[in-house]
Amino acid sequence: MESQSTAEAEYAAFLKKVERSVYVDNLSPHVTEAVLRSALNQFGTVKSIRFIINYLEPENSARSALVEMQEVNKAVAVISAISEIPFMVCGMPRPVRARAATVEMFDDRPVKPGRKIQCYWLDPNDPNFEVAKKMKRLTEKHAAEAAFLLKKQVEREAELHKLQLENLKATQKKYDMLDSILSDRSAQKLARGYNMRIGGD
Repeated sequence: MESQSTAEAEYAAFLKKVERSVYVDNLSPHVTEAVLRSALNQFGTVKSIRFIINYLEPENSARSALVEMQEVNKAVAVISAISEIPFMVCGMPRPVRARAATVEMFDDRPVKPGRKIQCYWLDPNDPNFEVAKKMKRLTEKHAAEAAFLLKKQVEREAELHKLQLENLKATQKKYDMLDSILSDRSAQKLARGYNMRIGGD
């Protein structure tokens, strides 16, 4: 009886953790735990972050993570904010998505008290055997289509990221040039030559 009550208490604590957690996906592959924590700390204290490993997609594909906030209302605030405005992390042209976490997302979840799972092989003569085979083929087809679309998305995002970097470098070059002109007093000399005034001079 004591083990039953312990299991129930453990599962209840786990459900509270789920309520405080946010599932965040469409993250850039360059996003680290420190970067994500810094981005979401503005909504409240981030208690823990765990990236979900996807073994079926390329390494440079979008990442997802389970973020546990200190309080439930902070998790709600994260979901609300990200749903209302485009939220970028690491400067990638990929808006982050967020939604409430569910029990099934946690691979380390405790066993629900009273739940029993039974697994068995499906006999080839079973009427559901052909249905299972069709579902398997359909799943493989969907996986192939998703992989193709993902590849195109990653290529497009790489192009946009390259364009962003080029624009950033060009802008920085302009600011460096202006800073150089102002630092050697060339602007003041030109202004005096054209009888103009520069603020602060």
